[in-house]
Amino acid sequence: MKDKLLTVAKIVITIALIAYSFSRVDLALVGAQLATTRIWLVVLALLVYMGAIALNGLKWWVLLRAQNVSVPLAAAIQYMFVGFFFNNLLPANIGGDVMRGYGMARYTDRTAETAVSVVVDRMVGLFAYMSAAAVASIVVVSVTGRSELRPLVVAAVVALAAIALALAVLLSRRLHALISRLFQLPLLAPMAPLFESVSVAFEAYRFRYRALLLAFLIAMAGLMASNIANWLLFQAEGGGVSLLFISLFNPLIALVLLLPISIGGHGVIQNAYPFFYGLVGVPVTQALATSVLMSFLIILGSLPGAVFWLRNRRLNADEVAVIAPSQP
Repeated sequence: MKDKLLTVAKIVITIALIAYSFSRVDLALVGAQLATTRIWLVVLALLVYMGAIALNGLKWWVLLRAQNVSVPLAAAIQYMFVGFFFNNLLPANIGGDVMRGYGMARYTDRTAETAVSVVVDRMVGLFAYMSAAAVASIVVVSVTGRSELRPLVVAAVVALAAIALALAVLLSRRLHALISRLFQLPLLAPMAPLFESVSVAFEAYRFRYRALLLAFLIAMAGLMASNIANWLLFQAEGGGVSLLFISLFNPLIALVLLLPISIGGHGVIQNAYPFFYGLVGVPVTQALATSVLMSFLIILGSLPGAVFWLRNRRLNADEVAVIAPSQP
């Protein structure tokens, strides 16, 4: 009952956020903006976005192989699409991580290794995104001289430093020993078992620096593909938005979408686009129209995950049907 109430609450919040974003603009103007959309650019953006999902699957595959989990690249990509599909159905964007991890664990019978790979995959992705955001923010402020964007520089650098510190603590034995002392304090003592279990899980990647570097580079390539997909959507709505600004705002919006307050991040997207792009003078109607297209892209681009999930369920059901008669 608690889970159901939480899901209902997040559905309500999603609807409320969408309603709020549209209440601040003239709906006729947004409709007119969407009516001029160049569909071929949206289709191209969809293909690029699906390519970004596939690159995320490649990143995950590299991390799985670092733990000697033998799995075809195609399977890693398929389960990545499954994760993206469930991100659109579950209350938080991390829900899809559970589904792809569960599916891969059943596929490989390597539950522990798969679970660790999902966590590391998420953290490497965040590190790549915040690295790009920090660099882009510094370049944007330096090139354009927009002082109003300096708080974003601070936010990006702080987020990057926090993620880098977390990775360093988990991958470095010396830092782990040092931080472990903090969990002896009464206030942090209840969290000590969780810290230790996560740290032990990361042991598998402690000396896999080449795999981590390769995963980081693939994550950067996936981010660039996502940036280009966003740029194509803005082009479909009239253009005028620099890829440099998108390179700054896109990873920050991705970070905001991790907040578990709506279904699949929808609603949050419709408020984030006008806010961030409004900082550089993008009209709210264009930013909101582009956010609608982005939600459409996210949902449509993840639909192959539904096909893969249904197919895997059918295959599992067939296996049970074959095995069941032989059981005593």
